[in-house]
Amino acid sequence: MNNLYPCDSIMKTTFLSLFLFCLSLVSFSFPTISIAVEGQKEVATSEKTTPTTESSQKNSYSSVEERRLYNTLELERSGLQEKIKVLADKEKELKTLEQEVDKKFEQMDNKIRELKKVQQKTEELLALKDQAELKKIKELSNIYAKMSPEKAALVLSSLKDQQLAADLINNMKTKSAAKILEQLDKMKAATLTTTLSTLSTE
Repeated sequence: MNNLYPCDSIMKTTFLSLFLFCLSLVSFSFPTISIAVEGQKEVATSEKTTPTTESSQKNSYSSVEERRLYNTLELERSGLQEKIKVLADKEKELKTLEQEVDKKFEQMDNKIRELKKVQQKTEELLALKDQAELKKIKELSNIYAKMSPEKAALVLSSLKDQQLAADLINNMKTKSAAKILEQLDKMKAATLTTTLSTLSTE
């Protein structure tokens, strides 16, 4: 009996070691198995909870009335998009028209500026012409003033342009003009006097 005790002790020790070794293997493998199982569960859950597009569209309406309302809203949305597009096209047309109108106004402004330049040049030329004519009239007036009143009156009477005759007398000194008017025909003198009075009032 005493010889069996050491064997029993060895067997117990060996069995205990094997048992502990098995426990360690189980504890090491268990987390991997649990992770794999959890992963399979998640895949299965996602497949169950994620419906297809067609099934979601079919199940998204709870009633026929809701589907009809949705279709109506879709039609209205399409109509609004079309109106927005039309308005955008109109806006482009208006911008183009506005640019054309601005261009026309710019052309008109350029024409007006050109006309003003031409008008200014014309006025300058007329002013020069008037100055030249006035200079000539003054020179002629001096010539007539130096002539005898009888000769000056004779020449003035032969002028057909009564305005020129009046301008010549108007540019003379008052004394010289009076002497020439005394030598004129009464009718001629009256006509020149009337013309001279018009020049005075102007």
